[in-house]
Amino acid sequence: MPLPSPKRYLWVMVWARRGLRRLVAAATAAVVASSLTACGLSTFFPVVDESTPTGEKVDAALEPFYGQVLRWEQCGDFQCATAIAPLDWDAPTGAEIELALIRQPARGDRVGSLLMNPGGPGVSGYDAVASGLEVATTENLQDRYDIVGFDPRGVGRSTAVDCLPPKELDSFLYTPARGVRGTTDWLTSQNELTHRFGQACLRNTGELLANVDTASVARDLDMLRAALGEEQLAYLGYSYGAYLGTVYAGLFPERVGRLVLDGPIDPSLGRSAITLAQAKGFEAALRSYLTACIPAATCPFEGTADDALPIVREILDAVAKNPIPSTDGRVLGVDTLLLAIAAPLYRQDTWPVLDTVFTTVLAGQAEFALTVVDGYYGRTPEGDYSGNLPEAIRAVNCLDHTAQNNVEVMKEEARTLSKEAPHIGVYFSFGDVACLSWPFRSELERVAITAPGAAPILVLGTTGDPSTPHAWAVAVASQLESGVLVTRTGEGHTAFNKGDACVDAAVEAYLVDGVVPPADVTCPA
Repeated sequence: MPLPSPKRYLWVMVWARRGLRRLVAAATAAVVASSLTACGLSTFFPVVDESTPTGEKVDAALEPFYGQVLRWEQCGDFQCATAIAPLDWDAPTGAEIELALIRQPARGDRVGSLLMNPGGPGVSGYDAVASGLEVATTENLQDRYDIVGFDPRGVGRSTAVDCLPPKELDSFLYTPARGVRGTTDWLTSQNELTHRFGQACLRNTGELLANVDTASVARDLDMLRAALGEEQLAYLGYSYGAYLGTVYAGLFPERVGRLVLDGPIDPSLGRSAITLAQAKGFEAALRSYLTACIPAATCPFEGTADDALPIVREILDAVAKNPIPSTDGRVLGVDTLLLAIAAPLYRQDTWPVLDTVFTTVLAGQAEFALTVVDGYYGRTPEGDYSGNLPEAIRAVNCLDHTAQNNVEVMKEEARTLSKEAPHIGVYFSFGDVACLSWPFRSELERVAITAPGAAPILVLGTTGDPSTPHAWAVAVASQLESGVLVTRTGEGHTAFNKGDACVDAAVEAYLVDGVVPPADVTCPA
């Protein structure tokens, strides 16, 4: 299964990771402990007439959702509201769920509402606005747009996936599987863990667990567009959020206004191809980190990147055989260590975090690496969880990606990963076991999305992106009939608001003024 992109890492360190479906983020306990602005939620009141805020006509069963009035209330420096959506869009007269929204009104000459999603799946779009606007958007966009964040169905403050209490979730996330990776004993252990976790999610979440797929979120997004009074969607999506935007364009091409898809996922790729691309991407990023690290006095490696990469593999292999105990009773296993290594690779300015990860692990200390992973999961120093990323990410992935149960195929994929990414690839293998005994199996067919008739869509990609490789941005831009590609030359995940004036100018001209580049743009390093 694809790794999650770094999520709630300090928003400045690792913005919106979706490429990877299990990665981490957080460099210090201070970051982990940082507080977010809290906003109260309002009450939903339906519209009594049959027209929607935009005047569009919808099926009578959908009108209560598309025609709802959002009651915005002040919450700190922002405005907050609650929207209502059907639990199942195919049965809209049944049960309902709540979606938590937050917005910062435009500070100047208003263009409209800009909905955004920072990635994941499972990252809080609410928190991204409440505490990360300077990372997610530029001053110019904040001047011209109401910036609207929301927690997707299953996530955070919205009606959420709920599986285990904190201590039991600790055990699930941080206890290494028994046996050697890929053996019958290991596979059985992993499958048992997944089954117990999935059954707990089903007991505590109910029918929602079957309805947190990305297509359902895209339908929520269209409903929110209408409830905000917008005839067409203006949207900024990062990583998994870019995938959400791509799915939206496929479902509602006529409603596309100005869509920016930053660090997208190629929707035509299956799980195996996604995992292979990510393994190669993170190995390439690891090589780049080592090349930059070795000349520095603080670097724990010597020689060249070619000398250091085999040592990284030796460290991973050693921790796989002998997990490192922590002073809080947990242990650092190899899958957790992989997250601690991958998270800082999302941004070049957080590469120095890896110096400390490797230095402490080589000294037999687990605490710092666990702190990095805790930051990604939203785990506080007290052992609580500030969100539900670990539950939401698996619930969405298992509905969006088909898992196959042929062990021989898994082993062949592991061999390919070891060949193509020889130093870390093997530890990306056997991802299918995460969903084999999940309560609901994916039936999604992975196909290219063309969105015929859609207005021009801006697709952003970064040449050194480890999580959502640049090739995916190229593919998405070419598959979309109206896709236009903007390339950032450099390292790190996603492209917008990363200090590249060329990229930022193209995005702002598009979103604010509707100016579409006449051809694909490549921004030099």
